[in-house]
Amino acid sequence: MADAESGFPPLVLTFAASDPSGGAGMQADLLTLASMGCHPLSVITAITVQDSLGVEAVMAIDADWVADQARCLLEDMAVSAFKMGVLGSTEIVTVVAEVVSDYPDIPLVLDPVLASGRGDEFAGEEMLAAIRELLVPQSTIVTPNIHELRRLAEDDEGDADLAECAQHLLDSGCEYVLVTGTHDNTAEVVNSLYHRGGLLRADSWRRLPGSYHGSGCTLASALAANLARGLEIGDAAYEAQDYTWQSLVRAYRPGMGQFIPDRLFWARDSANGSNDDER
Repeated sequence: MADAESGFPPLVLTFAASDPSGGAGMQADLLTLASMGCHPLSVITAITVQDSLGVEAVMAIDADWVADQARCLLEDMAVSAFKMGVLGSTEIVTVVAEVVSDYPDIPLVLDPVLASGRGDEFAGEEMLAAIRELLVPQSTIVTPNIHELRRLAEDDEGDADLAECAQHLLDSGCEYVLVTGTHDNTAEVVNSLYHRGGLLRADSWRRLPGSYHGSGCTLASALAANLARGLEIGDAAYEAQDYTWQSLVRAYRPGMGQFIPDRLFWARDSANGSNDDER
């Protein structure tokens, strides 16, 4: 965490693909981190062609360029947290894992984005294996949805319960797993935080209508911001969920596809004199 007497906010380094729609990816990370009082540092891993409807194409950046972006920043500034989203290729996963291994004391939030909300694939089996073997063990917390959790835990038949799948990741070395319940068939969205001792907390949120572009990026970035600011893991997870839910309640639909979270809702609420935080 940045020194409170330094006069500047905590620095969070995010590794992500660019999303020209501003709904997800790097743009979502930057908006969220800044909104939550952090200074975002960015390492672009891939360039995408996408809009609010879905992803049309992905071009991964050269892995050495990704590593050089990160090394250049880390040799210049003291980072308080890492956040990882779409990494683009197996080679990038490998070099990013090497970079962060030199900073084991910095909290690492891993958002294992394996596909877009529409189902566009971001990670094949080789890349998934690299994430599982190289990044999950270094992570402070992994934030999968239910589908991502089962793929990471190699639950191909889908017959293990979520606690077993989370334990599989915890056994591989990560400290916490926050499983998001947006893809579950429940009246409320239940997000469950697991530690090696079992379930640490479960938080329920009113299920909202519609489909949202970048909700997972928002949650993971908010969590990284909270850890960078020094919050304990339970509080960091709850506050990140609350921020994300508030941004989804106020989401807008600028295009023909999904809604985009309003990550600056607090600024507009303040200007309009609104204080609606009903869950």
